[in-house]
Amino acid sequence: MIKTVIVEDDPMVAEINRRYLEQIEGFELVGMAGTIEAALFILEKKEVELLLLDIHMPGENGWNLMSKIRGLGSEMDVIVITASCDKESIKKGLRFGAVDYLIKPFEFERFQSALITYQKEQRVMDDQDQLNQTDLDQLLLHKEQLVSEAYELPKGLTKDTLCKVWKQVIKMGRGTCSTEELASKTGISRVSMRKYVHFLADIQVLETEIEYGAVGRPVYMHRMTTDAGKIMAARPLSEKCLKCNEKVCIK
Repeated sequence: MIKTVIVEDDPMVAEINRRYLEQIEGFELVGMAGTIEAALFILEKKEVELLLLDIHMPGENGWNLMSKIRGLGSEMDVIVITASCDKESIKKGLRFGAVDYLIKPFEFERFQSALITYQKEQRVMDDQDQLNQTDLDQLLLHKEQLVSEAYELPKGLTKDTLCKVWKQVIKMGRGTCSTEELASKTGISRVSMRKYVHFLADIQVLETEIEYGAVGRPVYMHRMTTDAGKIMAARPLSEKCLKCNEKVCIK
């Protein structure tokens, strides 16, 4: 079991992350902290292998904690979970040695992917005293491979349906729309729509924010990114649709 600590000052987000973690086998939650001070207390008292770390927190921030951890020579791994999506923050996280960087808000599938990938890496390292070049390349380059794979349609998605979803996103413009609303307007099931939304978020065509209803249930609201048109136009699969004669389609 990989002993894990969640460091997050928003109780609602911390609870969502806790529930997400519980759904993935092989991880044990050994503590939750809402401040850097509380996190340090847990780290001093318990054996921790993985930190799920928010950056923007009251008082000291997540960068301060990562700096202290690295200064102590700790081998603890960190997955950064933050709303900061500027390139300087991302570079900073990678320089501090973060094994993954999750941009809020995200859905369970992205969270699951980060933890399962990390879990597989740990198994490879634990099972082998020495690695050959192929094994090492797979470990070091897995993020580049994930980016490359994101530009291919995942299993279960079709070009015709993606075309329909993308056209609805264009109609939506810079306004927001929930997964359920997109499903209703396109005639696609909510389960299927979640897969298409996740794919479009992966390639940075959609950005997502969480809104909480009266009972605290999170609602994911999606908005087209400012570079969505350029991204879709530059995609290898993007060309003129023979059915509707529009370049926005994916065929």
